[in-house]
Amino acid sequence: APPETAFEPIGRIGGACGWYHVDWLWAVRGFVDGLAGGVGNRRGRQHPVSLEVGDALDWWRVVEFDPGRLLRLEAEMALPGRAWLQLEVAPKEDGSLIIQQVEFEPSGPLGRLYWYAIWPLHAFVFRGMLVRIARMADAPLSRDRVQHEDEEIPNGMRGQRGR
Repeated sequence: APPETAFEPIGRIGGACGWYHVDWLWAVRGFVDGLAGGVGNRRGRQHPVSLEVGDALDWWRVVEFDPGRLLRLEAEMALPGRAWLQLEVAPKEDGSLIIQQVEFEPSGPLGRLYWYAIWPLHAFVFRGMLVRIARMADAPLSRDRVQHEDEEIPNGMRGQRGR
C-alpha cells in the first residue's frame, strides 16, 4: 500500500476507534491510571480522523505529527517515568513499511522495576497493535523496537536512548 493508505489506521487510532488490539486491556490500564490520579479513560480524542500537535489522545498527548508519515505520542498517564509511542510509515519500493517505536525513560529504581515487570505485557500489546495496523493497511511490518537506555532488552531487542 502507498504510505498515505498505510497511515490511515494510524491516523484514526484511539478514542472510539480503539488501539486495535486487546482494547479491554487498554481500558483496564486507563481505569488503573484514573485511580492513581492520572487522566484515565475520560479524554478520548477531539476528532475521529483529524490530529494536531498538542491534541489529547486518550492518555497520550500528540507531540509530533506529520500526516501520512508520523505520529509521536507522549504518555500522560501516571507512570514512574516518561513514555512515548511512535508510529511511522516509510515508503518502500513495493509499498510501505510501518515502524513502531516504544520508549520509556524510567525515574529511578521504581521506574526500572516497572519497566521490566510490565515488559512481557507491553510486548504482547504493542506487537499485536502493530500486526493489526499492518493488516488494516496491507503493509509489511518492521521489527518493533523497544527502547530503553542503551541496554539489552529481554527477547533480544536492543534498546537505545530516546531522542
